Amino acid sequence: MNAYRERITTAASIIRKTINLADTQTGIVLGSGLGKLADHLQKQHVIKTVLIPHWPRSTVPGHSGYLVTGELESVPVIVLKGRVHYYEGYSMEQVVFPVRVLGALGIRNLIITNAAGVLNPKLHPGSLMLITDHINLMGTNPLIGFFKSDDTSWFPDMSAPYHPDLQSIALDAAKTLNITLNKGVLAVTTGPSYETAAEVRMLRTMGGDAVCMSTGPEVIAAVQMGLHVLGISCLTNMATGLSDQRLSHDDVKEQANQIENTFIDLITRIVENLKSDHD
Repeated sequence: MNAYRERITTAASIIRKTINLADTQTGIVLGSGLGKLADHLQKQHVIKTVLIPHWPRSTVPGHSGYLVTGELESVPVIVLKGRVHYYEGYSMEQVVFPVRVLGALGIRNLIITNAAGVLNPKLHPGSLMLITDHINLMGTNPLIGFFKSDDTSWFPDMSAPYHPDLQSIALDAAKTLNITLNKGVLAVTTGPSYETAAEVRMLRTMGGDAVCMSTGPEVIAAVQMGLHVLGISCLTNMATGLSDQRLSHDDVKEQANQIENTFIDLITRIVENLKSDHD
């Protein structure tokens, strides 16, 4: 684990030497089809993540692999445009490596986003969901083996992984913009295959409102580091069995693109409200 910690430190050091992160308290992880938010940053500086030592390379369409710094409405942010997933063959250590580097860079808040399928028939594609909790069904955990056995931080409290104060800020932002922001529980699976109809019924019975193939591990790592986490899902499709439509990754990206302007407006206002809350 010492070698892993050293890789995190090395990557963070290279980033600091490349860009100015003064007063940057908020990091944003963008999900499939949501990358255009990074294009709206003012005073932006772009780093290809392949040039950052030890940074895992994204292999999934819709995850371009850039780290972008700049300002949203004069608020400094650092944005990860493209994540890696467990189903790509990466270890959990590698999956959460980018979030751990963001933490090492000194951010306080993490806004984590994704494209997700709808489990709750009361929700619908083309809308946004505030993640209030998640169910980790990946069968593993990014903290396994990360600490010495006597390190109490090995056992982070997960009673409120998505920070209540940040949820309130997001709901206020949505209300101001007249955006419907549903609340729900995210089920997290490994993928990359979509769920069967029977699995969808199981996930709904377990309390899931939407399902995706990311986010859970990153949130666990972020909570362990003491970051305040806000989660937003872009609902892109009805899960298997809830409609007659066959699922494809291209359709998921297309649906995310259609709601992207609303998503950008919401995240921008949330960042503004975060700044006001800290002032």
